[in-house]
Amino acid sequence: MTNYRRMHVPGATWFFTVNLADRRSRLLAERTDTLREALRYVHARHPFRIEAMAVLPDHLHAVWTLPPGDADYPTRLRLMKSWFSRHIPAGERRGASRVDKGERGIWQRRYWEHMVRDDRDLERCVDYVHFNPVKHGHAARAVDWPYSTFHRYVAKGWLSADWGIAIEATGDFGERDDPQASHDS
Repeated sequence: MTNYRRMHVPGATWFFTVNLADRRSRLLAERTDTLREALRYVHARHPFRIEAMAVLPDHLHAVWTLPPGDADYPTRLRLMKSWFSRHIPAGERRGASRVDKGERGIWQRRYWEHMVRDDRDLERCVDYVHFNPVKHGHAARAVDWPYSTFHRYVAKGWLSADWGIAIEATGDFGERDDPQASHDS
């Protein structure tokens, strides 16, 4: 098994990008209730705070803060992905490698993470998450995308409903220009 060099900072805030294996799929937007249940399952066993999250058809972006003394975000992501996979019908295309390992073919094996370094970095990450559905053409405005914590920010008065109309969030944050690009190796 490959060992990835990842930072493990207890209590840190992390930005994640998690992709489906089939980047043409709409599975996440079609199964948001199942994804919410997966998050509840993980949170009950390994608490964390969701600072921001947007679920798009083929990937999700999340900003999570872990409790003090806890640096184990890989377990949380693994449990989220596996719980979700176990609770949807099989039938996705799987390569020989996944078949040999008895794996589902729903998620890309890897994910992208970034440790949030300060308040400005957090703001930039949250803005990116909330603007991402607009960036990908799923909504004309951030407020139009239903699967986002943007609505919580508006309800709390942290952002106005017209936020994101005339701005563009910057940064790569783990996305590639080629939607068919895979992190499976």
